[in-house]
Amino acid sequence: MPKKYPIFFPTVFLVVALDQLAKSYITAGMLLHESFTVVEGFLNITYVRNPGAAFGFLAHASPMLRFAFFMAITVLTSGFILYYVVKSDGEEPRLIFALSLILGGAMGNLVDRLRFGEVVDFIDVYFKTYHWPAFNIADSAISIGTFFMVLEILQRRKESDGQV
Repeated sequence: MPKKYPIFFPTVFLVVALDQLAKSYITAGMLLHESFTVVEGFLNITYVRNPGAAFGFLAHASPMLRFAFFMAITVLTSGFILYYVVKSDGEEPRLIFALSLILGGAMGNLVDRLRFGEVVDFIDVYFKTYHWPAFNIADSAISIGTFFMVLEILQRRKESDGQV
């Protein structure tokens, strides 16, 4: 078994499992829009639902358009990631890990869209009058995976520029 798979599949599974476990806890134990403080002046847990994507993208579009758009994006992205991982030689564990975070996050939010028609968000970060839109573990995994992927691409570019 190539060494890329023990990195990739467990990470995808772990992200989806943690995301869905947290969301189950939130939906079972809180009322919609209920909130409690975790770190005064910085972090609340606030149960909200987002029919759109990041920053409410497409939140006011028709439910059918949203569903079709988000399904298509998720299927295409997942397909590209899986294709890349299968075709890769496995000698790039940082990139494989980054892609596993992105895919796990996409799958976590896909489960919500299939179950609820929208995504459960609950991590509410703010400072004074600055307020970040609520997000969840899947969103965090996508963001962290994207950050690691960009770092890896920049590192490769730097290495290839140094070798020329």
